Formats: sequence, structure tokens, C-alpha cells
Amino acid sequence: MNGGILERSLERARRALRGRRMRRPVGLALSGGGTLGAAHVGALRALREAGVPIDYLSGTSIGAVAAALYAFATPIDDIEEIALEMKWLSISSFSPSRLGLLTNRRLGDILREEIGEPDFGEARIPLAVMSADISTGERVVLDSGPVLPAVMASACVPGIFQPIEHDERLLVDGGIVENLPVAPLRRMGARTVIAVDLNTGRRYQRPDDVIDVMLNATDIAINNATRLQVGAGIDLPITPRLGAYNRFRGGRGAELIDEGYEAARKALAGWHGMHPPRQED
Repeated sequence: MNGGILERSLERARRALRGRRMRRPVGLALSGGGTLGAAHVGALRALREAGVPIDYLSGTSIGAVAAALYAFATPIDDIEEIALEMKWLSISSFSPSRLGLLTNRRLGDILREEIGEPDFGEARIPLAVMSADISTGERVVLDSGPVLPAVMASACVPGIFQPIEHDERLLVDGGIVENLPVAPLRRMGARTVIAVDLNTGRRYQRPDDVIDVMLNATDIAINNATRLQVGAGIDLPITPRLGAYNRFRGGRGAELIDEGYEAARKALAGWHGMHPPRQED
């Protein structure tokens, strides 16, 4: 009898171990999160150090920016430099219109300097970018054609940035439809999905002006939708502890990078075949 109990226990342990093994192709989803996006850099660095192969990438909003840079082989050190320098004023300019107060053309300029003006088919790692059609409410996955307008559209906070006209659609921030873009990775063929969620444990601050009201409202709606997503189709969630950070105010990029790095190391610990976390000096 004891032998049977032991054998069943061993079989459960074997199944658990198999469930913790990376199976290729591996897909990585990077969520939106405003200036919290610097945490993606730390997560990417930890995944690379651990030898995790990334076969597919998807991103929403600032996650689309990080995913595009990585998909086109931008070195991690360069992505980190961009993250540390990136602020609202560095990616936007005041250009009031009927549809928005700002334009994010400067974001396109930053990307152009790093990766040029490629099409999706030229990516080193296949890439999908999440956006939303503000005219219809449709979820729009962009994975063909020019990359820059797709990423700019994905990062257009509605009501703040002017929407991007692309393929006869009026597109805005994909966070309002799928802030953690897991579904595209499964359709691309990923067997293991890793997702970096910047929105777990979010806290809000009392708004000081109408812009803060609009940003808080968008943030709350996105976070509520993301909570329903988390766990669905995700094999390895990476959830940096970012509750104390404001997603719309910069200046703490180095701390955010460290948070993303540590969260990814902890998430990877115990996965079969992964390198152990790096020891502190």
C-alpha cells in the first residue's frame, strides 16, 4: 500500500516538473503601463541572462515599444538608455486638435533612430502589436506592414494623444482592449507564454487637474480589464511590484528596471532547465 502511495506521489511530482518546463516556441507578452515600462527592460535582461529563448513577441502601448526594439535586435543596454531618458515630454509635443491634445510623433522619431522604418516581416523575432479602433471599439492586432505607425498607434492614450490613422482605421492605445496581449502569441504558435504585467497591485492618487482625471479613468478601466486576463493562457507570469510608482510620472527609471529584473528572476526560479538566480555580490 505504501509503495502505491509513493508511486502516485512520484507521478504527481513528475507531472508538476513537466508543467514547469519551457516548451518551444516561447512567446513573451509585454503589457502597457506608461512610464512603468522601464520595468520591461529589467525583465528582458533577466530572461536573456537565464537563457530563455524568445520565439514570438507581443506588446501593448509602452510594451509595444519595448517589444519592437527587442524584436529588431536592439541591444539591451541601448533599450535601457532609451528607457532612462524617456519622459512624457520626450515622446510628445503639444498639437491640439478635435481628437487630442498631443501628438506622439517624437516617439516615432526615437524608434526610427534605433530600428529605421522596417516592416513587421523584417523582425528578428516575429512581433504583434495590440491597438484599438476608436471608431468601432474593435481589437486590432497589427503584425504586417510598417512597424512605426503600429507602435505609435498602440501607445496613443485616448483623449490625450491624437489617434493614428492606419489602414483606414483610427487607432489608439491597445490597453483599452487587451493590455496584456497574450492571445496573439497563442495564434502565432507559442506553446509557452511568458507575460510581464506592470499593473498588478496598482494604486491611484487624487487627481490635481482634468488631465489627471482622464489618465486615472483610463488607468482604472485598463487595470480592471487586465485583472480578468491574468492567468488566462499564461504559463509564467512576471509581476513586478510597482504599486508605489506612478505610471504617468517619470524620474524613477533605474528603480523600475531593478523591479522588473528582480521580478523576472523570482518568477524563473524553479522552472526546469533555467539557470538559478544570480547571487548578490
